[in-house]
Amino acid sequence: MIHLNKFKTHLLIIAFLCIGFVSNAQKNNDFEISKNLEIFTTLYRQLHLNYVDNINSGDLMKKGIDAMLDDLDPYTVFIPEAEIEDYKLLTTGQYGGVGALIHQNGGYVIVSDPYEGFPAQKAGLIPGDKILEVNKQSAKGKSVSDISAILKGQPGTTITLLIEREGEAKPIEKTLNREEIKLLNVPYFGVVGKSTGYIKLTGFTQDAGKEVKEALLKLKEKDKITSLILDLRGNGGGLLQEAVNIVNIFVDKGQLVVSTKGKVEERNFSHMTTNSAIDTKIPLVVLVDRGSASASEIVSGAIQDLDRGLIIGQKTFGKGLVQNIFPVSYNSQVKITIAKYYIPSGRCIQAIDYSHKSEDGSADKIPDSLKTAFKTKNGRTVYDGGGIEPDVALEPEKLSNISASLITKYHIFNYANYFKRSHATIESAKEFKITDAIYEDFVKYLSGKEYDYTTKSEKNLQDLKATAEKENYFDAIKTEYQALKDKLMHDKNDDLLKNKDEIKLLLKDEITSRYYYQKGRIESSLVDDKEIVKAIDVMSDQTLYNKKLVEMSKK
Repeated sequence: MIHLNKFKTHLLIIAFLCIGFVSNAQKNNDFEISKNLEIFTTLYRQLHLNYVDNINSGDLMKKGIDAMLDDLDPYTVFIPEAEIEDYKLLTTGQYGGVGALIHQNGGYVIVSDPYEGFPAQKAGLIPGDKILEVNKQSAKGKSVSDISAILKGQPGTTITLLIEREGEAKPIEKTLNREEIKLLNVPYFGVVGKSTGYIKLTGFTQDAGKEVKEALLKLKEKDKITSLILDLRGNGGGLLQEAVNIVNIFVDKGQLVVSTKGKVEERNFSHMTTNSAIDTKIPLVVLVDRGSASASEIVSGAIQDLDRGLIIGQKTFGKGLVQNIFPVSYNSQVKITIAKYYIPSGRCIQAIDYSHKSEDGSADKIPDSLKTAFKTKNGRTVYDGGGIEPDVALEPEKLSNISASLITKYHIFNYANYFKRSHATIESAKEFKITDAIYEDFVKYLSGKEYDYTTKSEKNLQDLKATAEKENYFDAIKTEYQALKDKLMHDKNDDLLKNKDEIKLLLKDEITSRYYYQKGRIESSLVDDKEIVKAIDVMSDQTLYNKKLVEMSKK
């Protein structure tokens, strides 16, 4: 009994020592925080009082905060009150404004794409309109962000624009009534091939799961689809819960979709499907690319890990970090990375380890040698540390140099505006095609316009010249260099002919959007989409589709 009491006494002493250690560690940590905050505050005050020039306190503080957070990861950011509306858009898909995309061209901001049914379109703004004035104030020299901030505002308020429109002799004044703009997560759904449903998902804001569910039900009831393509290409993600809701459409309740693990245990959580699925059997393909990130990777990764469907396309971005938004003083906010997420197999698809940085401050990609193998529900092998590898990998479509130049110099955009002025109507988005006559007209339209570009071969030749000059060899090869340069000199007219089919597709999608807006652009692009054709081929033969899943599970 005496020995037992001694043992209990020793335990109590150890416990108190541990508590004391933790308490001291906490005190030291609190002291470091207090000390550094005091240093920062006094430094800021001394600058404000003594610096030779006047200091913009708000700008200086914002830069200081951004520099501090820049040492962490790209997703931990400070959100000042002036930018709250932009972050509201990212989470809810809603904002107060006029509903239009804009871009910079020269010294002015141009209307790119008015959203159908919203104030910009209802007021008669069209692509190509140059914004000369906003509320009687000159817009010359203003950036896209400057004009965007002015166009956004409280629903119910008005804004007046003076625009210049090609084909009109005088500027036109337009008054727009701001509204609550709610962007759809599913801007388009329909049927491709004979009986394959197609759902384009562009965001994961509130109600994304509801929109996908409603689209699927309509496709099943009205169009009697027998397979489905969920297109997540270019979808950078959003709300984690909406990703869970979307997986739940195809996977029954009680399945783990994603778990979050971070420093604060109370925030670690396993997200399960909680409802009955809409369809657990329909053949499913999820299309992904390098632009598919975050919530898109939760959906595609869970579908893959649970062997519910096939992933087709390119390897995804690799963002496996979770952010929460916390309030800061004076209506500001801070978005902080609080955890990593793990999909059903147990893997994290985060591609970059921000906790370990090289001497130059850059974060390292996780090397293949450090990647770990995991198993899907049916036992096939998948890996962590670098996005979702597709089950059917396809090479991404690459634009030719001339096509890239025609896009970046807005010649395709401007020709679509020109075409719309001279053609009141066109066929439906699915049926409209660029005829040879239209293409010849486009080539004629380009006459005298600048759209030069440097081919890869020309770039390599320029690099060779630079290296040879640096090493004093260029004089010896000058004649051969010039001869090779002359042979490589690209002929733009020849390139227009050689890349005719590619340029025709770009023209078709752009022109279609002038008549049928965003839905028309998507519908037009589906007709010639090689990745959709591949998805249809894979799912058209039920036996082949099932066999492919079985084959994959045996790898």
